Amino acid sequence: MDGRSWSLLAALSVMWGAAFFFTAVQLQSLPPLTIVMLRVGLAALLLLGWAAAVRVELPRPNAWPIFLGLGLLNNVLPFALLAVAQKSISSGLAGILNATTPLWGVLVAHFLTTDERATPAKIIGTIFGAAGVAAMAGYDAMAGLGNDLLAQLACLIAALCYALAAIWSRRFVGKSLTPLAVATAQFCGAAVVMIPIALWVDRPWMLPTPGSKVWAAMLAAVIVSTVLAYIVYFKLIARIGASKALLVTFTVPIVAIFLGVTLLGEALLPKHLIGMLLIGLGLAAIDGRLWRIVVQRRSHL
Repeated sequence: MDGRSWSLLAALSVMWGAAFFFTAVQLQSLPPLTIVMLRVGLAALLLLGWAAAVRVELPRPNAWPIFLGLGLLNNVLPFALLAVAQKSISSGLAGILNATTPLWGVLVAHFLTTDERATPAKIIGTIFGAAGVAAMAGYDAMAGLGNDLLAQLACLIAALCYALAAIWSRRFVGKSLTPLAVATAQFCGAAVVMIPIALWVDRPWMLPTPGSKVWAAMLAAVIVSTVLAYIVYFKLIARIGASKALLVTFTVPIVAIFLGVTLLGEALLPKHLIGMLLIGLGLAAIDGRLWRIVVQRRSHL
């Protein structure tokens, strides 16, 4: 991975790490499905407007069912599965299970692509990264393993959905379609599915009107953590492939912890530092440059 790719990965980590805070604010007044509906619906409208303004070419009408499926895999199914799972298990355990996304990505890419084969460096790196997320979550979260197996299975299926969607999107992004076009089509597909579900389940018209803080958090989540984030994400997939782009799952918890420390006064604990070290080692292993430098220096001794 080159410097530009690492910069995009870091930016995406900040955008998606901040989403936890935006969501926490919205949950004070809105139920989860309504939040997801507003997020994907408003994102679809903004992306359609952006695409029209810059006259980007969108998919042909006969291709839109494909992006309906992509929206299901990348948004609707994982969002719903994680929301249901977190009613029974802790957010820490859900985060650990969600951190299997890059591992799923390596495995799926190995069998479904010809240019993203699993290598020892990728496998070792993803294991280190997942261990780092587990270390940051701590023993209390790990203690929940083995209980509520259906909820844990839901988290694993959500992680698999993200991996499959990333591999699937390689067919379009950077080839026949731009990242903006793929993001627009995906969120239109997700909105078509999510809006009727949320209207039927939550009946949002019967909810109290949210305050200005909730609306601000919602707009920030839509603009920063959805519209801009997914364009960056699809650019990453085009540059470095799906399995490496999914490494963002490891770096998002680091951003979330630092935001908690700086903005909410939360404590930075030793387990967080250990987890960050493990994640750093995993990313270095996958990147490969540090390992090559070590090998070259040893060969000159």
